[in-house]
Amino acid sequence: MAIWVRTHRPGLQFWCPQLPPSPAQAMALVADTLAHWPPQGVAIMGSSLGGFYATWVAEQLPAGQQAQVVLVNPAVEPARDLARYIGEQTSWHNPQERFFFQPGFVDELIALGQPPLTHTQRYQTWAATGDEVLDWREMQARYATTRCEVVPGSDHALSDFDDHLPQMLRHLGLT
Repeated sequence: MAIWVRTHRPGLQFWCPQLPPSPAQAMALVADTLAHWPPQGVAIMGSSLGGFYATWVAEQLPAGQQAQVVLVNPAVEPARDLARYIGEQTSWHNPQERFFFQPGFVDELIALGQPPLTHTQRYQTWAATGDEVLDWREMQARYATTRCEVVPGSDHALSDFDDHLPQMLRHLGLT
């Protein structure tokens, strides 16, 4: 997505930080940034745990501020799924980078909860049946009231992302 923005919409205000491993700190960082973001024209996109976070953020926006949302293989029960990864981990995008996933982070995920989905027409969800990390059926059930695109095959990284990007961009209002 960053490459597409740099190439096709270089003036677009784009923010894709490496979030801290603490869910509470991650959501505080996002909330602080969004407090200074323009109230209109916001689009939120997230993959895996980022999809869970994107949902949480979209549902926390103040009244009058709505965002188009694209979720790619979103985590549905991250507290359950990540509880087995307590300890030292490597970053998904940079295996050289290490961090420690603390037991308290699971509690932070539980505290975030699963807010009910409102204004489901603003969501577009992508669930790959070949996801080797998360169960696409859970995604489909959680986001059944959204525009849910089930992708036969593919994988957790949605390796065929570029094939689906035009549809995502239309949903986000970028084309």
